[in-house]
Amino acid sequence: MDELVVSTDVYVAPTEAYEFLIEFPRYERYTEYLERVSRTHGDGGPGSRYALRFAWWKLSYTARSEVTDVDPPTRIDWRILKDIDARGAWVIEGYDDLPAEAPADATAACRVTLEIRFDADSADSSAVSLPPLVSFGGILDRVKGLVEEEAERVVRRAVADLEGSEREVTLTVRSDGDSL
Repeated sequence: MDELVVSTDVYVAPTEAYEFLIEFPRYERYTEYLERVSRTHGDGGPGSRYALRFAWWKLSYTARSEVTDVDPPTRIDWRILKDIDARGAWVIEGYDDLPAEAPADATAACRVTLEIRFDADSADSSAVSLPPLVSFGGILDRVKGLVEEEAERVVRRAVADLEGSEREVTLTVRSDGDSL
């Protein structure tokens, strides 16, 4: 199982970060590969399901995800329902005191972490219709390289949206596994 963890400080209250992150359909604004997010079931809490429409190169794919658990305002757990063994969480940890590098106008801060765990070898090659002479293994190798880059981009863009303006975001990135 491969793991990717991306985290950063956000200068809002944990409750505000949680309410922002639980609204999955806005995620399509954060990555060039995610065309659309549609809630297909539920109210955003456990059991809620989403269809995430991805497009890259000549390929398109709709992933089906489900919120598996929530612990407001600290955690949102999710999993992919088919075609690959993948799951993850948004983890929000509040600070008692503002970090020293917080902007002068900050009144609250929290650490926001995106955790993703997946088994690349579990990917179902029949889930994607490939052009002639294109191998699933070759596509999978290319996609693996995009995962870390995209996770970083999503977190940076979400921070800008959450705080209301862009700023230099310091990310902590950890990846474990052969795929990343």
